[in-house]
Amino acid sequence: MNKQGVALGAVLLAAVGFTAWGFWQASRPVPVPIQGQMEAQETDVAPKVTARIAEILVKEGDRLSVGSPLLRLDSPEVSAKLAQATAAQEAARAVEAKAQAGARPQEIEMARLNWQRAVAAAQLAERSFARVDGLAREGLVAAQKRDEAEANHRAARDQALAAKAQYDLARAGARPEDRSAASAQVRQVAGVLAEVQAAQAETELKSPVAGEVAKVLARVGELSPQGVPVVTVVNLQDQWVVLNVREDMLSRFALGAEFEGRLPALAQRSVRFKVFHSAALPDFATWRATRADQGFDARTFEVKARPLAPIEGMRPGMSVLVP
Repeated sequence: MNKQGVALGAVLLAAVGFTAWGFWQASRPVPVPIQGQMEAQETDVAPKVTARIAEILVKEGDRLSVGSPLLRLDSPEVSAKLAQATAAQEAARAVEAKAQAGARPQEIEMARLNWQRAVAAAQLAERSFARVDGLAREGLVAAQKRDEAEANHRAARDQALAAKAQYDLARAGARPEDRSAASAQVRQVAGVLAEVQAAQAETELKSPVAGEVAKVLARVGELSPQGVPVVTVVNLQDQWVVLNVREDMLSRFALGAEFEGRLPALAQRSVRFKVFHSAALPDFATWRATRADQGFDARTFEVKARPLAPIEGMRPGMSVLVP
């Protein structure tokens, strides 16, 4: 065999080998990347009171800190309840002050003078009874007159005792029970006022979390029902990716495992993630075997993983491709 024949045989052998390699590569299954979606912590902020929206203080895309004002509500009902509770508190405090202070000096002096006048009247009635009683013993006045004088004497004496008790009561002031009841009334009204003030504070709605305004669902002039979200705030620092993984591929995504993913929206940026959650999805996500005698039904698991560092420029909904 000449050299030309050997060369031709080598070329044919190489062509056959290359063709066989091409068929082998074509027969191999093409790896399909797992596609996931980026998520971030979202907080729906809703008012605790039903009121009309007077002013919206934020717009979508604004960066917020904790306590940043979101919107202002107009509630005449809350304002009226606040005025009522404030007046009730002032009245309760006045009653408590009166109970703690007791009677005024003028009232105490009046009670003392009434007692002295009653004592003087009782002494006069006692002397009158003594004279009438002596005359009755000598038979100079009828027994009826004596009995009348004795009754006047006893009534004047009891009146003096009653005036003395009234004077002592004025000096002592209110009973401890009355003072305690007055103080309890003040505390009760303070609780009502605090409740109304809390409702008043809710008319100035503030953000409970830091983040970015994702949605503004309210409009000026609308009636905002209690508990219905008006603003959605997203915390872009709390990020994670959600993947739906078939269970025969789940070994790559065990809890604590790390993997690489690419974000097409960020110029194919490669990011490393760490798995922190894995749970089976309902039966509708099960992969059924095509033949009963081959394979098995594969469940689908929801896998969540956080980036090792927050991804700058990430927006919720961005795709993540895991090769």
